[in-house]
Amino acid sequence: MGVLFGALTALVSITAIGRAWAACDIGVNAGADSATLVFLAPLVWVAAAVPWAILYATLGRRHRGAALTAGLVFTLWFTWFLVTWLGMPDSYPDPWCPNNVPPWWPSFIPA
Repeated sequence: MGVLFGALTALVSITAIGRAWAACDIGVNAGADSATLVFLAPLVWVAAAVPWAILYATLGRRHRGAALTAGLVFTLWFTWFLVTWLGMPDSYPDPWCPNNVPPWWPSFIPA
């Protein structure tokens, strides 16, 4: 499960970060941004898969439901953290994105 959810987390995070960078015109050009995201993808995958493996090894043997719930909560938090930390840099001045938040970002999710 860790490999599957790690891949899903990496895919969603990298896609959202790329869209945020494109909407806010962050970076040098699309090629440089894509290279950075390709480099980050396996790191995000591993960083998201390892907690699932740890949860399954420790909590999942006795309480599968609790392990699944904890893993899903971690995955949602980790995806939000990556997108808001890497995708919306505060120090980057941009006239298209007020407060460096892309226009498509939902207002009910803090950025």
